Amino acid sequence: MDPTFVQNLHSLLIQFTSNDTVQLKAATAQLNKEFYKNPQCIPALASIMASSPEQAVRQLAAVELRKRTIQASGDFWTQVDANSREEIKGKLPEIVLAESNNLVRHSIARVIAAIASVEIPLGHWPTLLPFLEQTCLSPQAAHREVGIYILFAVLENIVEGFESHLQTFFKLFGNLLNDPESVEVRITTVRALGVIAQYIDADDKADIKSFQELLPAMINVIGQSVESGNEAGARQLFDVFETLLILEIPLLSNHITPLAEFLLRCGANRNYDPELRVLALNALNWTVQYKKSKVQALGLAPAILEGLMPITTEEEPDDIDDDAPSRSALRIVDCLATSLPPGQVFPALSKLIRQYFTSSDPAQRRGAMLALGVSVEGCSEYMTPLMGEVWPMIEAGLQDSDATVRKASCVAVSCLCEWLEEECAAKHAFLVPTMMQLVNDPVTQRPACTALDALLEIMHEVIDQYLNLIMERLVGLLDTAPLAVKSVVIGAIGSAAHASKEKFLPYFQPTMDRFKHFLVLTGEGEEQELRGITMDAVGTFAEAVGKQHFAPYFNDMMGQAFNGIELGSARLRECSFLFFGVMSRVFGDDFAPYLPTVVPALIQSCKQAEHGEEESLTFQNPDFAANFATGLTPSSAIKVSDELVNIDEDDGTDLDKLLDVNSTICIEKEIAADTIGVLFAHTKGHFLPYVEQCTVTLVELLSHYYDGIRKSATDSLLEIVRSFYELSDPQEWQPGLHGYPPLNPRVKELVNVSLPPLLEMYETEDNKKVVSSLCVGLAETITKIGPAFVENRIELIAKIAIQVLEQKAICQQDPDQDEAEEAPEDSAEYDSILISSAGDLVAALATALGPDFVSGYEKFAPLITKYYKKNRSLSDRSSAIGTLSEIIGGMKSAVTPYTQELIDLFYRALSDEEPEVQCNAAFATGLLIEYSNVDLSPQYLTILGALRPIFEVPADAPAAKLNARDNAVGAVARMIVKNTAALPLDQVLPVFLSALPLRNDYLENRPVFRAVFHLFNTQPAVLHPHLDKLLHVFAFVLDPTGPDQVGDEIRAEVINLIGLLNREEPGKVQAAGLTAFVPGQ
Repeated sequence: MDPTFVQNLHSLLIQFTSNDTVQLKAATAQLNKEFYKNPQCIPALASIMASSPEQAVRQLAAVELRKRTIQASGDFWTQVDANSREEIKGKLPEIVLAESNNLVRHSIARVIAAIASVEIPLGHWPTLLPFLEQTCLSPQAAHREVGIYILFAVLENIVEGFESHLQTFFKLFGNLLNDPESVEVRITTVRALGVIAQYIDADDKADIKSFQELLPAMINVIGQSVESGNEAGARQLFDVFETLLILEIPLLSNHITPLAEFLLRCGANRNYDPELRVLALNALNWTVQYKKSKVQALGLAPAILEGLMPITTEEEPDDIDDDAPSRSALRIVDCLATSLPPGQVFPALSKLIRQYFTSSDPAQRRGAMLALGVSVEGCSEYMTPLMGEVWPMIEAGLQDSDATVRKASCVAVSCLCEWLEEECAAKHAFLVPTMMQLVNDPVTQRPACTALDALLEIMHEVIDQYLNLIMERLVGLLDTAPLAVKSVVIGAIGSAAHASKEKFLPYFQPTMDRFKHFLVLTGEGEEQELRGITMDAVGTFAEAVGKQHFAPYFNDMMGQAFNGIELGSARLRECSFLFFGVMSRVFGDDFAPYLPTVVPALIQSCKQAEHGEEESLTFQNPDFAANFATGLTPSSAIKVSDELVNIDEDDGTDLDKLLDVNSTICIEKEIAADTIGVLFAHTKGHFLPYVEQCTVTLVELLSHYYDGIRKSATDSLLEIVRSFYELSDPQEWQPGLHGYPPLNPRVKELVNVSLPPLLEMYETEDNKKVVSSLCVGLAETITKIGPAFVENRIELIAKIAIQVLEQKAICQQDPDQDEAEEAPEDSAEYDSILISSAGDLVAALATALGPDFVSGYEKFAPLITKYYKKNRSLSDRSSAIGTLSEIIGGMKSAVTPYTQELIDLFYRALSDEEPEVQCNAAFATGLLIEYSNVDLSPQYLTILGALRPIFEVPADAPAAKLNARDNAVGAVARMIVKNTAALPLDQVLPVFLSALPLRNDYLENRPVFRAVFHLFNTQPAVLHPHLDKLLHVFAFVLDPTGPDQVGDEIRAEVINLIGLLNREEPGKVQAAGLTAFVPGQ
């Protein structure tokens, strides 16, 4: 080795460590040009690392040596002559043990790991492992620290060469976890075990057992770090456990209870540092989410909730972005509610809520209200019949003497309005005046406005009685409220417009005048947020008042939206994109001139880089990378690939900054992708020049790490396919595998470009909302395009539905559940949404294939009917019967062989306690009678008996009961048409006609009027006693001021029938107000 080369390199490294920028740049250029391209820099750096008197230079030499060693996948290292390589490897153990500085020791350890990553796969360096084992057992704590750290660093780089040594490592680590002197040894041992865990195979039962035996000691090490306030160590250890939680190998399965208890204890201990408590609670949150089947099977929810409730009473920081134990605790309540069956969560939680709400301590009452609010999302269906117990607490909370309780109650109302619309809208007489009072109070103003916003969104029919008061009060706040409150006020005004529709017209122009100056704000933060929300509200106004009234503002507002794009704010671009979507819906063809400007902006947004991509990071699991920045996933799930970026733990790199993912840009992209589909759907042929580029862009987004973007890309891709098909002048198709018209070649090409990537995405998709959206989108597309869409892909599409219904899709998998084990029947409400979506997909296949769906029925029927059991949720039961009804509608007479098994199931469903299920059962029964070739008339009286209670509905009954009655009427109508003689018409007709006119489900007017026309044609005498009633029904459905209830064909037949009746009973026709409909009048 040339001493001059070494000396010059040493001098440049000294220059590199200076604070002089000019010297630094010069040294960097010379190092890269003259030294780092020469393999001889490796032994030179090793020499400097061992002998330089300057600590900073030794540190830099170690960092650079590691980089050079792995350069070109280790080729640079192998270019060094063998003797020099052996000399370096031989001296490294001595160098690292002699090094006095901990930072430099760690960097040298990473050099050893880097060399090992090249040498060990080649079968070289046999002395390394014995040296490490010997050092880890050294009587000197400092040597043990070095030994375990090197072993940890080596394992991070390469495990493949050490599989046969795992049992030796477990034994060694068992001792090190209980190191009597060094906390660093204990912490690094846990980290090393975290690395090994990722390489244990599911079949390695001995390794799994050995690892599990070390878990109690690993948990103890976390406890020691938290108790001593060692935040850096605790973060590393919690990272390890979060990694263990997400692994597919169930290493933690037998320790979930003690782990949950430990994390809850740490999170609840107010003597610990708040940041460490948050870490513990976040780990508990991931325990619930990733080990939910174990948490469910062990029934841990009540104990966890009991431990969380005291934490919810702690103070919250003022800044909404700051974390605190109380917020972490509420996140876990939310996670329990959305991840577990509500029956395991809400009974225990409601008991605690009642207990805390009756406390004299306002902090406990506040915690009770917040816990109630966050639980609604996952328990809304379960809560509905229990709302009688909830409302008194809400009403008391909104009028509590303590402002923090009133604010928390407003938060609870916001959540209830989002998930329990009917129940909240029915409480308008109390909620609106109460919210208006709280809006007047500066202390509760902001949360009260947010709650009012959520309430107004759902009021619809009853809002007009409050509209003047609401607008007067809210518009007044635009002058006096702080910026942050103004944003919420404007959102509430937008919701008022949404609910009141055309009744908002008197307030439209004055409000637009008030909004103008908000639309030109450019300041960052609150100003841009206010501008964005104002733009959202203006879009809502346009939909409320309609095209004609909004037209004078259209061009100016589009200009403001374009200006918002230019300001460099992801939030404003998002709002502009949403606005474009709304304008396309309102203006249709008139929006077309803006497409050449709007579409490129959307594509540019979809293609833009997110923060962090400039550093060319790659992630082993990019889905976790997406969530990292938002705290939605364990940080340890992310690994940075060494091939692209060399990050030294100790070289000063800000790893958090490198890994930061800009979530606002992700949301912007999500909206942009969604808007593309909306624009095509409403501008139709004008959008054709952009179809190809948009399709390519959306296909690229299907592999994005952020689930919201994948969902939007899925929705828009399928919307593009449907819209393109509509514009191709398609022939009408008939159900079946054969004989359907071929697709237009360009449509077929589009399907071939779009559908395979969607099916490929499903194969690895782990997000339930994305899979649900895919199922619904595929169902809509199949229903529109028919069998040509599924040509050659029926099995692949059917597989999606089969796997979801069997609960074996990737997004439903739980590593702690045996593959052969049946999924638990009691599931979270969110899971029911996915099952319902799969049912939609099955129904669409039946619609497209018709009589050729017989083999599909035999496969799917058992999977669907298992969801109709008493212990299944309302959603599951309702969805199962609804899906079967649509299958019958698709198969028609081909359903005949399965008639009796279906009618037997429908009898049970007709007596279900829930009207939603009765509704679907009545519809399904009617369709089965209509389409089956089996003569069901011998069972008519039994069917009538099952339907009769559904007719008994008071006028003010909930919508679900009114819907059920309409469907029961439709079922009877189908019975009349199928076999009139089998019915006791003298008893049936009075009940049948008393339920007319239909008020909710107008689609059932088709069978109803078919039955009426059938009776007039075959047995008119039976209807004469009911003529007045029938004429009243005719007048109702023909009312030109109401919605279309019957369609053109039935309307024409009704008018023709009125003409015939006018010849016999002109007085009655005139009395019913139908003279205007008599032909020739």
